[in-house]
Amino acid sequence: MRHSIARDKKAIACHYDVGNDFYRLFLGEEMIYSCAYFKRHGADIDEAQRDKLTYICRKLRLQPGEKLLDLGCGWGGLVIWAAKHFSVEALGITLSSNQFEYAQERIKREGIGHLCRVELRDYREIKGEGIFDKVVSIGMFEHVGLNNLPVYFGAAARLLKEKGLFLNHGITTDFTDSGRSVGQKFVNTFVFPDGELTNISEVSRQMEKAGFEILDIESLRTHYAKTLERWVHSLEKNEEKARALVPEKTYRIWRLYMAGSSYGFAHGSLNVYQVLASKHSEPGLPRVPLTRADLYQV
Repeated sequence: MRHSIARDKKAIACHYDVGNDFYRLFLGEEMIYSCAYFKRHGADIDEAQRDKLTYICRKLRLQPGEKLLDLGCGWGGLVIWAAKHFSVEALGITLSSNQFEYAQERIKREGIGHLCRVELRDYREIKGEGIFDKVVSIGMFEHVGLNNLPVYFGAAARLLKEKGLFLNHGITTDFTDSGRSVGQKFVNTFVFPDGELTNISEVSRQMEKAGFEILDIESLRTHYAKTLERWVHSLEKNEEKARALVPEKTYRIWRLYMAGSSYGFAHGSLNVYQVLASKHSEPGLPRVPLTRADLYQV
């Protein structure tokens, strides 16, 4: 599948530019469109998404003054959180005009433009080498295309400083050819044009080929099943408002795709992994603690 910059921008617009008001009905306060992190079963989506943002920042071991790049930043939730709570200089990029405008307005409203910004651009358009201390990508690599994974991970490695940390958070599948599954055909036709999934072993292999040392791999499959359950519940609860914002077909498609995805995560045909890696082209140990204890501090 050919993933040119122009074609990817068009595919992203097809999905993410449905409208901010529509997504706000079910995503929650932080407008995070990726797997939440449930520290307790009874947590609502807002608590779980805030815990996810903190968890990611801790995994990246963010320090004040560091430069963070978010590849596919959505509505800016992570770069804003990292700037406000971890005092980093954060840059997010997105191909969605709606997401870009929303993030710009929120950054201005919260008065943190000196610490973070969002740009409307493709990851392949970022120039330079060794610019960022940390790089993160949350729910974006599914749109990259399997043939473009070397380009994608290569760009992350090129932009990252030596021994910097990269966290890739993305959906995987247990199918050897995800494009041939009924569910994936539905999603590619009606929801995510040009989306492609692979398995976690291929993700790891491609990251290692790009020059990364894998430090940690964590499955959040249970968390995504719970996230999608809450999104579907919220969408159904706001059905009347949703139907006023989007066509009947759009409402039905999003409800079906999220319910079906929840089933896929619950039964194991889908998974989502956070892979933490270090750019490691020179001798020496990675810059991470000896244990994971710092990730779970209160």
